[in-house]
Amino acid sequence: EELDARVERALSARTQGELAALVADLSAATATATKDVLVVRQTGGKWTRAGRWTVPGRIEVRTKLCRVTFDFTDAVITSRTVRIDADTQHGKLVIVGAPGIVIDADGLNFVFSKTKLRSDSAAADPRLRIELVGTLKHAKVVERRP
Repeated sequence: EELDARVERALSARTQGELAALVADLSAATATATKDVLVVRQTGGKWTRAGRWTVPGRIEVRTKLCRVTFDFTDAVITSRTVRIDADTQHGKLVIVGAPGIVIDADGLNFVFSKTKLRSDSAAADPRLRIELVGTLKHAKVVERRP
């Protein structure tokens, strides 16, 4: 019954956003999640976590030629600090967050890579602190606001 309803809504969807909303609660083949760790492994394409999702304490991103987006706007935040361990090659990591989210990229190693983080994200008492660690090779980290 639920499958038929989803298929019908998917066939009538007009945007990728509508399609993403239909599968946001399904586990993807490219991501595994336990209570405290979300692991994203993908080569090529796009991977997005948006809408109402539970943010684990640690996220591992292992991607090549891929754009990964984490939208924290409506996320259920269970910890004040989230560690994102990135091993990204030729890709982009996009972090969408509301005011009160601080991104710390001091733990990243850059190989022909860069970050585009907002300078006003240093809140006195952050709602969420995101610590980025790992290696970026020919990649970008971009912070966006909803």
